[in-house]
Amino acid sequence: MLSVKGLNTEYKTQKGPAVQAARNVAFEAPKGVFFTLLGPSGCGKTTTLRSIAGLERPTSGEIEANGRVVYSSAQGVFVPPNKRNFGMVFQSYAIWPHMTVFANAAFPLEVRKNRLNKSQIAEKVMKVLHAVGLDHLAERDATRLSGGQQQRLALARALVMEPEILLLDEPLSNLDAKLREKMRFELKRIQRELGLTTIYVTHDQGEALALSHEIAVMSEGRIVQIGSPRTIYERPANRFVADFIGTTNFIDGTVLGHDDATKLYRVRTPIGDLLVTSDAPLAGGAPVTLSIRPEDVELTEDAAPEDRLINLSSGMVDAKVFLGDIVDFQVKVGDVMLLSRAHPSLRTPVGDKINIRMDPLKCVALPAEPAVAAQAAA
Repeated sequence: MLSVKGLNTEYKTQKGPAVQAARNVAFEAPKGVFFTLLGPSGCGKTTTLRSIAGLERPTSGEIEANGRVVYSSAQGVFVPPNKRNFGMVFQSYAIWPHMTVFANAAFPLEVRKNRLNKSQIAEKVMKVLHAVGLDHLAERDATRLSGGQQQRLALARALVMEPEILLLDEPLSNLDAKLREKMRFELKRIQRELGLTTIYVTHDQGEALALSHEIAVMSEGRIVQIGSPRTIYERPANRFVADFIGTTNFIDGTVLGHDDATKLYRVRTPIGDLLVTSDAPLAGGAPVTLSIRPEDVELTEDAAPEDRLINLSSGMVDAKVFLGDIVDFQVKVGDVMLLSRAHPSLRTPVGDKINIRMDPLKCVALPAEPAVAAQAAA
């Protein structure tokens, strides 16, 4: 298990104050879990990963791996990177071009202090090459590998040392879209089969949702939410998470009250009064922002039956885009434009009226942004 507590890492600058890259970062990744640090560029995710690896020296906090403290500002502990027994794969694979696939994978074993004999090295190397599907290319020159094969070779080189924890810094970012999608399955398979605790850094939301057991979303050096992919997507903690993960509709509103029978809140919005859900208690009169995913804005040409537990509305199709397996609709409801994702069988023309259904459990109330809250108060 990896445990990170109160981690702060900063960079000194020639002019001005130091840059705080990681701020009070704390999380636990249980043994065998695929844990992802997700966020936009400059949010502190790579700095956090490099601090875990020992490539950056934090200013404060504690890092513990499987019961062994590898960094602690309070105890004055800093274990060098080469003694942490962590494997790491970077964005650039750093493959030795003059070596074969086998030689690249064997290199870490040949230079380590307690060197194994040739047969032991060969056994370990072929085992990891088999795991990443490169055993049949062991004698091929590394320069003759495709991008995906080079990525798997870099992974094999990290695995051959049998690390306690695997650290991956956007390893798929250099691959094209189709290969990246294929490698997601490969990475997930390898991680599952080896049962290796993995810390993964990416800015790609789809990648994080596809690979992870748990995700920590970061912004401005801080973790703003930790949860399973489904929780992060369906129950975002704030507007930043909802906006960063996928696509969503935002509707500002004011809380009217709580319905004890349904355990839902009623919120007044520009498209009418809606029943919504919230993980945090909401006070009457409080400003909120609703997040509703496009696939949860259900469209139908038929008049929907009255149902007090379903949010019903109607609007006009303003625009639509055919994407093959789905059609994106823009539906205008009053002054609000809603995005809906529907099956291609729905062929309502632009300009026609259409009916809308929204499950209250999919309408998530989030704390209003400061500017919205100030406007509502005024």
